[in-house]
Amino acid sequence: MERRRIGSLEVSVVGLGCNNFGWRIGKDATREVLAASLDGGVNFLDTADMYDTGVSEEFMGEALGDRRKDVVIATKFGFSMGDGPNGAKEGASPAYVREACDASLRRLKTDHIDLYQLHTPDPKTPIGDTLEALDGLVKAGKVREIGCSNFSVEQLQEAALAVKAGAARFLTVQNHYSVFHREPEAGMLAECAATGVGFIPYFPLANGLLSGKYRKGQPVPDNSRIKDSWGPNMFNDHNMDIIEKLVAFAEAHGHTLLELATCWLAAQPSVVSVISGAKTVAQATQNAAAGNWTLTAAEAAEISKLAS
Repeated sequence: MERRRIGSLEVSVVGLGCNNFGWRIGKDATREVLAASLDGGVNFLDTADMYDTGVSEEFMGEALGDRRKDVVIATKFGFSMGDGPNGAKEGASPAYVREACDASLRRLKTDHIDLYQLHTPDPKTPIGDTLEALDGLVKAGKVREIGCSNFSVEQLQEAALAVKAGAARFLTVQNHYSVFHREPEAGMLAECAATGVGFIPYFPLANGLLSGKYRKGQPVPDNSRIKDSWGPNMFNDHNMDIIEKLVAFAEAHGHTLLELATCWLAAQPSVVSVISGAKTVAQATQNAAAGNWTLTAAEAAEISKLAS
C-alpha cells in the first residue's frame, strides 16, 4: 500500500479508525480487526483516549503485542474522560497534557506515541501553552510528532504563530471530510498545502452512507447506524440520487463505492491518510483494499461534480 509522510513518520494511505474498539466490539474482535488491517497493508492506527473512556487504547495495546513495531499509533486527548480525583479529565492545560499522555502510554502498553493530537480546541488554555507542553513530550521521547483535530483555519494559523523557534508544531489536522461533507475545501485544504500540514479526513464513508450498503429504493438494514439521529438528515432523495451516480461511476471503472469514497479523498491535496473504522474482519479487509485504486486528476474532478 502507498505510504505518505507525516514529519518523521511514514503512514499508509488508508488508516484504521479505532473508535469501535470497546464501544462496539470486544477484545477478540479488536484483535481480529487489527490483524486483518495490518495484513492488508495498513500501518496507521488512529484512536483517542475518550473512545470508550480509554478502553479502545487498552484493547489496542493488548492486541498489538510484538506488532507494535510495525505500526504508527495516533491517539488524541482533550475531550472529557470523566471526573477524577483532580477534577474533570479534559482540556489542554500543560499539566493535563502531560497527565493524559502518560495515561495513554500506559493503556497502549508502549513507551511512545507516534502522533499525539489535540482532539478539540480548548478555549480556556492559550494554544502556546499547550504547544509548549507537547514540545516537552517530544523532547522527552514520549511523542514523535503532534497534530490537532476539529480546528478551523484561523485556529490552525493561531497555533502556527504560537510555535517557538525549533519547537514541535502541528503537522496534521484531522477534520470531517467526505464527498458528502466538503467543508475543508472552503480554505482548510489550501491552508494545509501552503503550510505543509497533512490533512486526515474522518467519517470518510459518511457514517456508512458511502459503504455501498444503501441503495435507492432498497430497505435499510434493521441494525443500520443510518437509523440513528443523523440518519434522516443524510438518507434523503438528493443524497441517494448522488449515491446511484457514484455507484455507476465506480462500477464502470471496475471498483466499488467504498473504494471510490476512499480514493477520492486520497486524491485531494494534502491528505496523508484516510481513516475508516471497522467492526469485522471483512470490513477491515475491504477498507484496506480500497487504497489500491489511484484516481487520475480528471476522475477525481468528475467525482467531485457528480457529488455536488
